[in-house]
Amino acid sequence: MHTLIVFAVVLALGALVTAIGSWLIVRAHPPRGRFIKVRHMRQHVVELGTAAADAPPVVLIHGAGVNLEDMRLDLGERLAARHRVILIDRPGLGWSKRKTRDGSAPQYQAAILREVLDQLGIARAIIIGHSWGGAVATSFALDYPDRTAALILLASPFYPHTHPMLSLYALLATPIIGWIYARTLALPLSLPFVGLALGSAFLPQLPPRDYRKRSAALLLLRPSTFLANARDMANLKRNLEPQPARYPGLSMPTLVMCGAADFVVGPQLHAVPFAAAVPRARLVILPGIGHMLHHAATERVLAEIDELATMTSTAPAIGSPKVQTPEE
Repeated sequence: MHTLIVFAVVLALGALVTAIGSWLIVRAHPPRGRFIKVRHMRQHVVELGTAAADAPPVVLIHGAGVNLEDMRLDLGERLAARHRVILIDRPGLGWSKRKTRDGSAPQYQAAILREVLDQLGIARAIIIGHSWGGAVATSFALDYPDRTAALILLASPFYPHTHPMLSLYALLATPIIGWIYARTLALPLSLPFVGLALGSAFLPQLPPRDYRKRSAALLLLRPSTFLANARDMANLKRNLEPQPARYPGLSMPTLVMCGAADFVVGPQLHAVPFAAAVPRARLVILPGIGHMLHHAATERVLAEIDELATMTSTAPAIGSPKVQTPEE
């Protein structure tokens, strides 16, 4: 009985710390874009820059555990000088909502992205995804090829390989244990190690200065966001299983970029076989660069994006996809 009382007190204190901490995090990192309602859920979108009439916009999709600010920092702001740029918080992450357990599927998130682009009046776009966001970008290209002017994938997973961390995420994503942990202990136990976790993602490089603050990384520790990210990771292997058989059907120009020193998503397991399977894919492996190549090798990534965007703008579009309006 004594142990149960102690456990209940610990959970109660954790819930209090989580409530206060979440409130402080929200005050420190408010949404910086606008909200678009899709399927009765608010999706957070930031629009930057302008583009010529014949140039498709650039859509940036962030990876796991972060939000659109990660892609905005070194890519979004600079691409906006030459392109119309759309950044979106993936459903459940950042300031975008998620209401269904199916929301962890890249295919589901790609469908949400399509509806957001519909409401923005964007028929075709250059789709760029980093890491987990690359799985969404790939699903978008597979399911909506007429909406994809070009595909750019940065350090992205493509095949259902097992990762040591998946077992932990599977535990955190369970309906009861995960729900309780996210609302009581996740924030107080994770907060001291946020810097270490971010640093490990950047290895062998270091994170940019003030990255935790500038990327609003602490938004992840809010209960609903923490759970959404855990489910994304826990279900990724299963969600990727049907996709490899479809990769040879990708016909749009595709750029696959990764770092040779990426210890998070191994190039030999993902980028190399994917590039070999996709007819119009070009593979770029950056020596000595880790998983966060858009921060570690920004100039090279920007140059590759600009080159593919120029080729896409001068190439004739195939068909004219219809953009559905909300009224339709």
